[in-house]
Amino acid sequence: MPLELADVLRAHGREFRRAFSPTKRQLAVMAHIEQCRTAALGGHAEECASCGHVVKVSYNSCRDRHCPKCQGEKRVRWVESRLARVLPVPHFHVVFTVPDELNPVMLRNKRATFDVLFRAAAETLSAIALDEKRLGAEIGFTAVLHTWGQNLLFHPHLHCVVTGGGLSPDGASWIPAREKFLLPVRVLGKMFRGKFLDYLGRACAAGLIEGGFDFAAVKDRLYRKRWVVYAKPPFGGTEDVIRYLGRYTHRVAISNSRLVSMESGRVSFTWKDYRDGGRVKVMTLDANEFIRRFLLHVLPRGYTRIRHYGLMAPANVNAKLETCRELLSAEGPAPEDEPPPEAGDQITEPQTPPPVCPVCGSTRIVRVRLAPLPVRRLDSS
Repeated sequence: MPLELADVLRAHGREFRRAFSPTKRQLAVMAHIEQCRTAALGGHAEECASCGHVVKVSYNSCRDRHCPKCQGEKRVRWVESRLARVLPVPHFHVVFTVPDELNPVMLRNKRATFDVLFRAAAETLSAIALDEKRLGAEIGFTAVLHTWGQNLLFHPHLHCVVTGGGLSPDGASWIPAREKFLLPVRVLGKMFRGKFLDYLGRACAAGLIEGGFDFAAVKDRLYRKRWVVYAKPPFGGTEDVIRYLGRYTHRVAISNSRLVSMESGRVSFTWKDYRDGGRVKVMTLDANEFIRRFLLHVLPRGYTRIRHYGLMAPANVNAKLETCRELLSAEGPAPEDEPPPEAGDQITEPQTPPPVCPVCGSTRIVRVRLAPLPVRRLDSS
């Protein structure tokens, strides 16, 4: 069977716990992934009522957002739920990153600094888009937090999928962006830098940043650096947009498909080396180091890593977003009404045949609940 992250944790988790003393939050994530879709979480069995043969056993998922197996299913459901909210316009992909010097303080103060990252990026996009010298409109966008690079090291950044245009200030018209240009990235970078450092300074002054971080000592140097904001060209239609976004919303630090092997206490996985033209290579790490890097990306409990702003904000879904949809519909050609299907053309869903017992051939299959096994106490020594 293909190698999974759960296999690595089951094989080397005990040793890692003893060597590194992970936090309670990290211990919980490890346990969830190790137990996902195993008897430890319970499940159900499909059993033949005639002869008692167990036809199929299915175990419950852990539903942890750091689990590669669970996030794939969540992504499909999320994508379908968002389709109705996507506007039929081109969308741009904008990425906000911070200098590597800030990685240590952000790793130690995830909740506070991630909030700074979201706020600075959102205000930057909104403010520059509203500028009459730029777009002069209120845009809509979804921002997704990622904390990893391809090598699994800590690299916090935001992926933002932004409407290619926006609602005029008076709400009377839709203002489209240029075909291959949304907003100047250098201007975005400068404003983002100023807002991020301003809010980080306020967080320090309010005592929200721990670990002895000396903001005054690095402030000037960080202001002198060029902060990189990257924008990709617009893409696709409505479904393409949301499915593209779905690639980012429920992604975890590493997917099972990237794991290559686990041998002699070492784990190998594929990664893209963007400094070498995005070539796919294989990296091999000691199992403990692999687990340590994975756990760098455990989020604070309950932290919201997908946020919607502007026209996409929850408060605007039933107001401004609908106004935009009406304006865009009025600008484009009216869709042709399709004639109702004839009686003989009605499409019916194919009926799924009932399960059959392979032993006695009976179709009397019943569902039996399997209780979870007693939870073992985690070894955090």
